[in-house]
Amino acid sequence: MDEEMIQFDEENNEDQESQKEEDKPSGLIEKIQQLGQTNIPQLSQDSKIHCLTIVGQIEGHMQLPPHNKTTKYEHLIPQIAAIEQNPKIEGLLVILNTVGGDVEAGLAISEMLASLSKPTVSLVLGGGHSIGVPIAVSCDYSFIAETATMTIHPIRLTGLVIGVPQTFEYMDKMQERVVNFVTKHSNIPEDTFKELMFAKGNLTRDIGTNVVGKDAVEKGLIHEVGGIGQAMKKLNELIDLRKEKEEVIVQ
Repeated sequence: MDEEMIQFDEENNEDQESQKEEDKPSGLIEKIQQLGQTNIPQLSQDSKIHCLTIVGQIEGHMQLPPHNKTTKYEHLIPQIAAIEQNPKIEGLLVILNTVGGDVEAGLAISEMLASLSKPTVSLVLGGGHSIGVPIAVSCDYSFIAETATMTIHPIRLTGLVIGVPQTFEYMDKMQERVVNFVTKHSNIPEDTFKELMFAKGNLTRDIGTNVVGKDAVEKGLIHEVGGIGQAMKKLNELIDLRKEKEEVIVQ
């Protein structure tokens, strides 16, 4: 009788453990729930491209309300570092649909992307506004959808302002950082970019200058109008080109 009871308890415990395992979310589902994104190379062993999505508002040092759709820079930076170290990942596709957000967080992401040794391509879908502009131009090659828009405006501050002259100087220096980064990593002249940023007609409505698809390309901000197909094709071309250069160096 005792042996039967022990055996029953063991079977019952095994059933409970298996039920717990079934109730646990898989690693992929858990990553989607926590980070709002997935790792493409894990879905396909043959894939050599990682897809990084930057959507909603870029969250920086201040936590935004829970109802806001956000991309947290403390999630992106470790991912970019891991992409650099992972030999299976040969290229990075960055997809943007963002309203902008924290300036320093956006610049940190931009610098990380620009310093990657692997080929990178960005694609602006919907919008790449405000601090999303430096992120869009930080990659080796950039695309924008025909209907996508990019808003360029002066740096703004929200919250308590202590000392007007000091605050103005701080904003001016931060603005120069953005201007220098964008003009360095794109084909837009500095004068043209500043004209868009300080356009008087639009500035009175406090929206900056809004450039749509083809306009962003004509002004030298983005390389080409295109979608996911063109972006993937270009990234594969850059990957092949990098391999050819590496083979030449080895020889």
